[in-house]
Amino acid sequence: MLIHVTKAAYLRDYKVYLEFDDGMKGVADLEQKAKRSGVFAPLGDVVYFRQLRLDPALGTICWPNGADIAPEALYEAVTQ
Repeated sequence: MLIHVTKAAYLRDYKVYLEFDDGMKGVADLEQKAKRSGVFAPLGDVVYFRQLRLDPALGTICWPNGADIAPEALYEAVTQ
């Protein structure tokens, strides 16, 4: 099943409020995903992390450097 993020809002630290196209909504703690290497390295700085935005074309959240997190991973983070 394909899932898409329809709303995203930065809350605090590495916590993001998310809504999905199936009606699921909740808070995802993305600290572990943000503290990785490569394209995700800048996300380790919470000031940079706060620059997240919703990309409706991708159906997920992304950052200015092109990093994004698969909507399925975000869904899992909300439902755990």
